[in-house]
Amino acid sequence: LNDDWNLYNYIDSCRVWETFLIILVVYTAWVSPFEFGFIRKPEAPLSIIDNVVNGFFALDIVLTFFVAYLDKATYLLIDDPKKIAWKYASSWLAFDIISTIPSELAQKFFPRRLHSYGLFNMLRLWRLRRVSALFSRLEKDKNYNYFWVRCAKLVCVTLFAVHCAGCFYYLIAAQYHDPGRTWIGASLGENFLEQSLSIRYVTSMYWSITTLTTVGYGDLHPVNTREMIFDIFYMLFNLGLTAYLIGNMTNLVVHGTSRTRRFRDTIQAATSFAQRNQLPPRLQEQMLAHLCLKFRTDSEGLQQQETLDALPKAIRSSISHYLFYSLMDKVYLFRGVSNDLLFQLVSEMKAEYFPPKEDIILQNEAPTDFYILVTGAVVKSLVSCSNFWLFRFRIYDILLKLNFVSQSSH
Repeated sequence: LNDDWNLYNYIDSCRVWETFLIILVVYTAWVSPFEFGFIRKPEAPLSIIDNVVNGFFALDIVLTFFVAYLDKATYLLIDDPKKIAWKYASSWLAFDIISTIPSELAQKFFPRRLHSYGLFNMLRLWRLRRVSALFSRLEKDKNYNYFWVRCAKLVCVTLFAVHCAGCFYYLIAAQYHDPGRTWIGASLGENFLEQSLSIRYVTSMYWSITTLTTVGYGDLHPVNTREMIFDIFYMLFNLGLTAYLIGNMTNLVVHGTSRTRRFRDTIQAATSFAQRNQLPPRLQEQMLAHLCLKFRTDSEGLQQQETLDALPKAIRSSISHYLFYSLMDKVYLFRGVSNDLLFQLVSEMKAEYFPPKEDIILQNEAPTDFYILVTGAVVKSLVSCSNFWLFRFRIYDILLKLNFVSQSSH
């Protein structure tokens, strides 16, 4: 018991640490393109915060050597330190170390042409794989709504694309030899570098969003050849991104309404079948009532036979025992019957729902099942050569072999 408690406590601690790192990854996703486009040299407080964040990820590298992993070949949890170290060293260790090195330290070892403050910081975007893994886990987590998780993922992808494009586009203008012949210089003037950082950043994001959404007001447009080339590739990228977003949103919306669409198609097909074969109105009413009730029970989770059939027999038997055993105890036919026999019977039971005025069993029909009336009411009609009888069943009575017409939903 103590080992189990330690394991659960260990898992909870790992989840808290991973969540904390995700927050730092979100910060990295924003600050890395921003520093690449707008910051030329380390400035406080961003440089201090960057090094603190790098310190946390350096600590995570050390902790990873002590975290067990699941072997995909054997599906066993590997906790051997040597195997863990080899697994990590042969996979992501090098990338994690490179993305954690401070920019100030990297500038001392790289050539002068690569001394751009933000260029090395772009390697930190390697950490985004953690966000991808997070969304993959949340999509499979039953505690979170799949629709909203997917929407959040699409929003994050869009915002990141807008942010990166705006930062890159500004960098092209900032490094151009003639500030007046740039997209932002034509709007803010050739002295745009003297404008506040917030104005330049908002202007860049404004251009990126209007281009992504294909609004294109025309107030911000490429002026020189470099900007035109970047715009061409950005708009081509937007075609793919827009198709990805529309495809995902369409799939989510269609998936949410697919059950209703299938129900309407089934109703229409049943109506056409009844009219084509000129079925009596009573049979048509029974067909449509049964389909409507089936849709309702499926929507409300009352009838999940397909889900139960996918489970192992032991689990199905346990569920049936929990649902139906107390009902079997109240049926007069099974009083005094052994528990073993009752357990075998309930494992084969399933719930069925019938709308009003539906025939359950026809007279002289060969019996294959018997029904236990749990709720509602059932009328038995018996027709002979010269007589007609009606009997009303009570709850927990057994229905078998005769013609029964329900008078209320049960």
